[in-house]
Amino acid sequence: MTEKKEEASGAWVPDLGDGTFKNPVLYADYSDPDVIRVGEDFFLVASSFSSVPGLPVLHSKDLVNWKIINYVVKRLPFPDYDRPAHGRGIWAPSIRYHDGKFWVFVGMPDEGIFMSQTIDPFGEWSPLHMVKKAKGWIDPCPFWDDDGQAYLVHAFAASRIGFKHLLNICRMRPDGTALLDEGKIVFDGSKHHPTTEGPKMYKRNGFYYIFAPAGGVATGWQLILRSKKIYGPYEEKVVLHQGDTEINGPHQGGWVELASGESWFMHFQDQDAYGRVVHLQPVNWVDDWPLMGEDRNGDGIGEPVARWKKPAVGEEYPVTVPATSDQFANGQPGLQWQWQANPQPEWLGSAADEQGLRLRTVPLPTGSGGTLWEVPNLLLQKFPAPVFTATTELIFRPERPADQAGLVVMGGVYGAIAVCQTETGLKLRCYQGQCPKDEEQATEELTQDRAWDGDHLYLRVTVTEEAECQFSVSTDGNKFEAFGRPFRARKGKWVGAKVGLYALHQGTARSNGYADFKWFTVE
Repeated sequence: MTEKKEEASGAWVPDLGDGTFKNPVLYADYSDPDVIRVGEDFFLVASSFSSVPGLPVLHSKDLVNWKIINYVVKRLPFPDYDRPAHGRGIWAPSIRYHDGKFWVFVGMPDEGIFMSQTIDPFGEWSPLHMVKKAKGWIDPCPFWDDDGQAYLVHAFAASRIGFKHLLNICRMRPDGTALLDEGKIVFDGSKHHPTTEGPKMYKRNGFYYIFAPAGGVATGWQLILRSKKIYGPYEEKVVLHQGDTEINGPHQGGWVELASGESWFMHFQDQDAYGRVVHLQPVNWVDDWPLMGEDRNGDGIGEPVARWKKPAVGEEYPVTVPATSDQFANGQPGLQWQWQANPQPEWLGSAADEQGLRLRTVPLPTGSGGTLWEVPNLLLQKFPAPVFTATTELIFRPERPADQAGLVVMGGVYGAIAVCQTETGLKLRCYQGQCPKDEEQATEELTQDRAWDGDHLYLRVTVTEEAECQFSVSTDGNKFEAFGRPFRARKGKWVGAKVGLYALHQGTARSNGYADFKWFTVE
């Protein structure tokens, strides 16, 4: 196998080609999604935590077929994020279109509330601007009222501030650059709606609405609050829950209204190792309350749909899925890839023939424990489907012993297959590691180790139901041999498992080694 592989059609395709779609519309970890419509275009943003570039922007013409088009954040603007900071960083953004601009507001739970804006979501976004320095203020959503007054609604993270369940509304400068007060608590969900968070604010038919998830990530429901006054008092109603379906915790997302008058709601579902995948629900308004999904039991509360007629956007658009496979055009990774920390220039080199991606064997960070959990220069992408196979062609050019390069599955339980330079020659090795929940220190073990002849090889991981992973290796790209023991990937800190590539020096000395990854395919 010497030819570069072409882009796969996609491991998960929600558009069924007959005018209907299946959920999830994004079988990948686009956590805490928010969505808007601007004319004939839809834009979606999602959490990215400490992965960089951060805060992905996706585009669609019909809410079903999506493409990654950009990131708001090129680097996280604090030195802490030059090393992996699992679970920190970009939490639950909101996107809005106002005054001819696209606005994104986001909370970083350890730093505060930030804003970025642009006139072109496909182009450059402004650097993150700190709207409010605060610890534990999360999930911000801006709102501009009809009279020109601006507000911001947000939640609180108990892990940082000691309490949660509360929603707070602050007055905001109309240019979005600062808050004008400390706000007013407009809802306390501690009794009936624990972990009320992720608020999104809208106005319709004279009512102010706050859409807010409650009940917890994996087990909760979608709560709607409404009032004739922005500070309330607010009425409350549950409008979407799991019911008799298999879709656990259907909540936290964004509402859009189409030019045709239809309403739709995008939300996530926690799928453990696969992350928080994104569903699309039809919305009917009944007595000025949104009913999401389908009311199968006649109790006025919707349940998620598995298959439905596509949104009425006026025409059929081509089947499109977020990129997964990559030919590394011009020696650069595609938009599907993110680093595990703020990237450094020395991580990437230039392949001799400008075909493929060159990763340099940079040393481990000083003071790290030597596990892949702590390596910043892992280049990763989201699991794209419940079942898939990822394959890459690798040419390894080590300079010194302890140089290595390979294929990795990263998460709370993770594994890697790598070719390594040792004092006695090349070896093929498999590693498995895990990081206990709510701890930073991972443990890692070598599960298979053998001498390897040749620096040109093909590496593969096959992922089956429930995120069962098996690595394999080939010398010709056709016949693959299983290597290392199988393992079940587990989600990391607030994120699903990821698959990707790396090169490093397993020490602190400088190395001029490198690895050329010729292509990467997902099928």
